[in-house]
Amino acid sequence: MEYLDNLNKEQKMAVMHIDGPCLVVAGAGSGKTKVLTTRIAYLIDQGIYSSNILAITFTNKAAKEMKERINKIVTNNYAFVGTFHSFGLRIIKENYDILGLTKNFTIIDSEDALSIIKKIMKDKAIDVKEISPSYIRNRISFIKNEMLSDAEITRCFLSEVEKKAALIYFEYQKVLKKNNVIDFDDLLKLPVDLFISNPDILDKYQDKYQYILVDEYQDTNEVQYKLIKLLSSKYRNIFVVGDQNQAIYGFRQANYKNIVNFESDYPDAEVIVLNQNYRSTTTILNAANSVIKNNIHKKDVKLYSELGEGVKVKYLRSDNGSGEVNIVVNEIKNLLELGYQKSDIAIFYRTNAQSRVYEEAMLKNNFSYKVVGSFYFYKRKEIKDLISYLKLIENHDDDISLKRIINEPKRGIGTKTIDNLESIANEKNISMFEAITSGRELEFKNLIMDLTKQSQDLSLTELIDLILEKSGMQEEFTKDHSLDGELRMENLMEFRSITESFQNVTGSVNLSDFLDEISLIADITEHKDEDDAITLMTFHSAKGLEFKVVFMVGMEDGIMPHINSMSEENGLEEERRLCYVGITRAKERLYITNAKRRMLYGKEMINPPSRFIAEIAPEYIESNIISEKKIDKNLLYDDTDSEYKSGDIVTHLTYGKGVVVGVDERFVTIAFDKRFGIRKFFKNYKGLKKGK
Repeated sequence: MEYLDNLNKEQKMAVMHIDGPCLVVAGAGSGKTKVLTTRIAYLIDQGIYSSNILAITFTNKAAKEMKERINKIVTNNYAFVGTFHSFGLRIIKENYDILGLTKNFTIIDSEDALSIIKKIMKDKAIDVKEISPSYIRNRISFIKNEMLSDAEITRCFLSEVEKKAALIYFEYQKVLKKNNVIDFDDLLKLPVDLFISNPDILDKYQDKYQYILVDEYQDTNEVQYKLIKLLSSKYRNIFVVGDQNQAIYGFRQANYKNIVNFESDYPDAEVIVLNQNYRSTTTILNAANSVIKNNIHKKDVKLYSELGEGVKVKYLRSDNGSGEVNIVVNEIKNLLELGYQKSDIAIFYRTNAQSRVYEEAMLKNNFSYKVVGSFYFYKRKEIKDLISYLKLIENHDDDISLKRIINEPKRGIGTKTIDNLESIANEKNISMFEAITSGRELEFKNLIMDLTKQSQDLSLTELIDLILEKSGMQEEFTKDHSLDGELRMENLMEFRSITESFQNVTGSVNLSDFLDEISLIADITEHKDEDDAITLMTFHSAKGLEFKVVFMVGMEDGIMPHINSMSEENGLEEERRLCYVGITRAKERLYITNAKRRMLYGKEMINPPSRFIAEIAPEYIESNIISEKKIDKNLLYDDTDSEYKSGDIVTHLTYGKGVVVGVDERFVTIAFDKRFGIRKFFKNYKGLKKGK
């Protein structure tokens, strides 16, 4: 058993534990996957049939990696190694008839589930503007994952909205049954129902899977916890690996208390702590330890490393958000000169909306990059929809933009209507916009006409706000109480930052100029997913990964920790665990950055530095507060409006000489030569000078 030779003392204890319950508290980077896979090999070598072994993890990627590692150590491996959902599917397939299904049952995805919910809402005359179908889908998922009985649903769902959600849930279940289909949440719920209702079947599976291993136990929810507890209750050979300090998925109903309560569930459990980290330098681990020790609900796992002290954590503070981006870019350039590869570097942020400024910086500096767990900002559906509104307002002949948004958000304009419009337009050699003469599509046309008219008197940011309101996009995502709806709304609000920045720097409120500007950045052909690329991701997406260099950006109270965590029970503790996860992804160098003020969601924010920075012991952090020269609005705008009148000659920094052709309370309209045409600016913009 040479494979035992490369294990440390604690790892070896865990691997060689055979019978009875065992909790392995595996700190970040402590080799938990190695322990799990080696233990399976060891059990097989000890004469335990591999077919009696069940190993459960959370992702297909992790399951595949575990299988590959096991097969390198032993042959004839028939252990079940897979995700909770793949295991649940196996149980259902083997017992479909008892569960009231036929052999050819199918699994619907979340989009199919949404379609069923919408149909029920329509039949029940429940307005989708009043309650979002996505919200209902999430409540149904919650019911199934929490294993709520019909009586519990009736007792707990008391508000008018939740009563309607309960009504739709019961109808939804009838539709699934009638159509011989199950949804993704049923893959976990149905096996538990099966075992509770059929002790003989449970007994059969308990005999089948006498040795059970569970990865990332701190991320289990109620239904997963019950499934494992039922299966392991006969032989009690339950071996779980996890780290309470890395429990960051509370928003998905994961319950970190499952790992906290393991010793209560199994008083005779052996507890083994893996605290030697094979990833990071001592300084980085000490920084992580000094942060997480501030949590009340924690397992004391003081990580240590034998990889050397390493360099101190670098804390860089800038005057504003653009200065922070510049700092990160300059540090990346220095790192590349030191010999680091782009693939060694990752940038972590708390919300997806923060990625936009870093994506643009990567493009401008010709750095190859990839965005993990999210779409490239300008490729996101809601952003492309918003830009299409802007394009159609600017150019009514833009059929491509019209087809994209004529039924977005949904207005009851079907594909047949759109195809018919296109045929009429082609026949008459006119635009689709011009071809609209009646029906719901005429309401859409009037909306665009109204937005076009109002845009003449609005700044770009005001126009964005008006589009979001009048189009129904804002209402759609605000009423969608799901995480997805919240993220989409955050992205739309972040688009306001782009218009604000454009207006502040150029003074221009011309839609055509703005569209030209963003087209240079938003060209998706420039976004290449390369191997040697800087990685951009949220803290949540970083779980399980590691990089030589990590930048944790936007580290300010209100962003990280997130503003929502301040009002949630245990919210701040989960944010601290998230920070801990971020720190422990770094192998050699860790940067923490923030700004005194920043533009986010189209608003200027002034946040204090993240409280987590102060929790890092001073001996592990090197503070170098850098003051970047920022674009000061005071340099660009006068406090009082400049006086203009029609006929005045003015000079613009970019467009040259022009003649004032219109003045109102806020804007001055100027005609330049034919290359630039007529442009509109804020009256108090200093980039304009009167006189020849």
